[in-house]
Amino acid sequence: MDRARARSPLSIHSGRFSKSVLAKTTGALLLRHMLGWSMNLFRVRGIQLAVHFSFFLLLGYTAWMGWREERAAGMIWYSLLLVACFTCVVLHELGHSLTARKFGVGVRRILLLPIGGMAEFDSLPRQPRSELLITAAGPAVNFVLAGVLWLLLPPAPVEEAVTLNVLEFGHVLLLWNLLMGAFNLLPAFPMDGGRILRALLVLRWDYLTATFWAATVGKVVAALGIGAAFFFGQPLLAVLFGFIIFVGELEYRTVKRRLAFEHERADWPFVPPRIAPEAEPPPLFRP
Repeated sequence: MDRARARSPLSIHSGRFSKSVLAKTTGALLLRHMLGWSMNLFRVRGIQLAVHFSFFLLLGYTAWMGWREERAAGMIWYSLLLVACFTCVVLHELGHSLTARKFGVGVRRILLLPIGGMAEFDSLPRQPRSELLITAAGPAVNFVLAGVLWLLLPPAPVEEAVTLNVLEFGHVLLLWNLLMGAFNLLPAFPMDGGRILRALLVLRWDYLTATFWAATVGKVVAALGIGAAFFFGQPLLAVLFGFIIFVGELEYRTVKRRLAFEHERADWPFVPPRIAPEAEPPPLFRP
């Protein structure tokens, strides 16, 4: 499914992608418009969970693939597996979100897309320790889930065809969480690995320079990913890496404009208002 169905897990936590922090460029407005095609589901610990409408196309396609394999049983099994995999995506994003709230960062919502999940924050902390912990919390959730499943499940039979049973269901989820945790640690900004890289670079450089180099490394990694995706015949994975390049560049420009605005505002001279002294009130009684 998402990862098991020739796609790769993606987690991006953004700093108010859909608000005025974004530069008013064509790319930013396009992204805002695209992310607006969503439907709210419910709240988890006060955090709104939403699903993009394109996700239902994925669900329909997955159900159709199951129908081709095993008719009604396959359709139900494939659909439940997809829902279970994206439940792990939600838990991954909750790892980011709940850790962010510990540092006073507001979380607007978690948005599910066919390529993964996106946690939208009101802001992103610039302290390396805060960003590092918030970012690492997502993959840590996946590795914990994989560890629990590994302890609970018996070993999978070797060289046996995939069957529709609970054991196989659990092993697919175990593999899903391992792949999701590992994939998101790739240094492809703004994915988790790219944000960890930026948090480490901030220890040496200023925030904007660290963001620039994290985004640059991310473009190189994503470009290599696009080449590998086409080599192995995975065009959807190539689209995913292309999206990573687009969003990474967009966030770098957003950080650049935000810091320029803050610098400009700091340079504004403060002119105290001129207040005329109050006139002395006339005496009530004249001598």
